[in-house]
Amino acid sequence: MTVDPRTSLIASKIRNVPDFPKPGVQFKDITPLVGDVEALRTAVELLAEQAPAVDAVVGIESRGFLFGAPLAMALGVGFVPVRKPGKLPGAVIEEAFDLEYGSSVLAMHTDALGQGHRVLLVDDLLATGGTLIAGAKLVTRLGAEIAGVQVVVELADLLGRENLATAGLRNLVSLVTTTD
Repeated sequence: MTVDPRTSLIASKIRNVPDFPKPGVQFKDITPLVGDVEALRTAVELLAEQAPAVDAVVGIESRGFLFGAPLAMALGVGFVPVRKPGKLPGAVIEEAFDLEYGSSVLAMHTDALGQGHRVLLVDDLLATGGTLIAGAKLVTRLGAEIAGVQVVVELADLLGRENLATAGLRNLVSLVTTTD
């Protein structure tokens, strides 16, 4: 199997930080990736190449914004932020969910998407899938449909892909898959 050198570049810019934010967690730091213009451009280009036709890109706070907004520009569509509660003005819907090490809530403007809009859901990382599933629930509650899910890093050991599939999210693209 031939490894795409573009994927190797992206993988080389992801730093492992052990025991962050708590003991036992192997944090994937994308700061070197977004700090390198060639690597960031390459990641966005690879995501765009694999994107389905969509009406909007929805990015999950906060690191999903780093890839979602430039991806939306590359695809020629708008960007919709999904944020933590209290960060968006106006009417919002919210969705609570569990994380690998806690729980959280996501919010989206009620007028962010229209009935039948096709959406690409984007985040930096797939762990157990809770964040992406919550984002997808917000999208579908507004009458839009998930055309695809994209992440830069997939932590295969945490079974996020399987959890997404169980939730009906099967069109997943991940640029780098790791088991550590």
